[in-house]
Amino acid sequence: MLIVQKYGGTSVANVERIKAVAGRVSAAAKEGHKVVVVVSAMSGETDKLIGLAQQISPNPGEREMDLLLSSGERVTSALTAMAVEALGHRAMAFTGRQMGIITDTVHTKARIERITGERARKALQDGYVIVVAGFQGITEDDDVTTLGRGGSDLSAVAIASALEADLCEIYTDVDGVYTTDPNIVPEARKLNKISYEEMLELASLGAKVLQTRSVEFAMKYEVPVVVRSSFNNNPGTLVTREDKDMEKVVVSGVAYDKNQSKITVMAVPDTPGIAARLFKPIADANIVVDMIVQNVSSGGNATDISFTVPKTDSKKALTLTEKIARELEAKGVDLREDIAKISVVGVGMRTHSGVAAQMFDTLAGHGINIMMIGTSEIKVSCVIGLKYTELAVRVLHEAFGLSG
Repeated sequence: MLIVQKYGGTSVANVERIKAVAGRVSAAAKEGHKVVVVVSAMSGETDKLIGLAQQISPNPGEREMDLLLSSGERVTSALTAMAVEALGHRAMAFTGRQMGIITDTVHTKARIERITGERARKALQDGYVIVVAGFQGITEDDDVTTLGRGGSDLSAVAIASALEADLCEIYTDVDGVYTTDPNIVPEARKLNKISYEEMLELASLGAKVLQTRSVEFAMKYEVPVVVRSSFNNNPGTLVTREDKDMEKVVVSGVAYDKNQSKITVMAVPDTPGIAARLFKPIADANIVVDMIVQNVSSGGNATDISFTVPKTDSKKALTLTEKIARELEAKGVDLREDIAKISVVGVGMRTHSGVAAQMFDTLAGHGINIMMIGTSEIKVSCVIGLKYTELAVRVLHEAFGLSG
């Protein structure tokens, strides 16, 4: 088998952890598998590099930031290759460039366009263990790019697809995908398997087990992914195609996201094209808008538009929105950062009714007000006050019987 293994920052946090990773890689190689290892920067290293950059400049250039941040993964890949060689295997560390990971030109949030991987294929045939620096790629013009937070997950899945690997194992600090955050609900249950669609919803809704774009990639190319812990040998959670058994479970998990802000534009003229004029500049700034609610004001000729954006982009989005609001002659703009998004997810929702009603009833029964509602085929999301997040997670987990 050809196996791609990805190890996150906590899994390679120090030399001892790197040696432990090398032990796992060695065990797989001794079983006769060809192994490609994708590593993140050592825990805390990326934040340290960002801190150094901000000491130099409050707004460092994105091209140079990519070059700087890519160094963290390069350090880990070299050390991991050394550790694997110390156990008697031939190993070779690759940067994103050497792996042939070609991306677009959007710095700090680059998208993978293709992976050549010729050098890696030859090294695998020659019996080498390949260790790749995750989170990074290269443009056609040879500029270093990075793939955004959690980008090593995407690196691993994309490499698994390009090399036609039999399995992609994502090693992290939890031993699988749970029905919700075990730190909030100790009774949360580990799932043996979950569909790509459910995992994509959970990842996009705040579950930090897998990066959203890595799940999109896995689903598109049907890469089998297993989420496992690097701290024990417990079986993990398989992320795979939906099957009939999955439809029997109405709700598979409860997710929450505290990294949300709500912006409201008040009393916008209610005329065609207003929404397009509002959201196009925000999209052009690469800010992801999640939920949108438009209400007709009491006068009938004006409307309030509310939308949510990641908290990390709230100040930038607010500045843009205020400028557009002035142009549209809106009454004003309001920003709220004391909010959270709570969601229930399950492919069984396609064939079972009443999930939204049960969710609303449960939240109301505990005095939790709903500000915004968003739905898809397999999820219902509500924006609530930040202080109610943990309570909402617990009561919804219990209401949908996820512990048992």
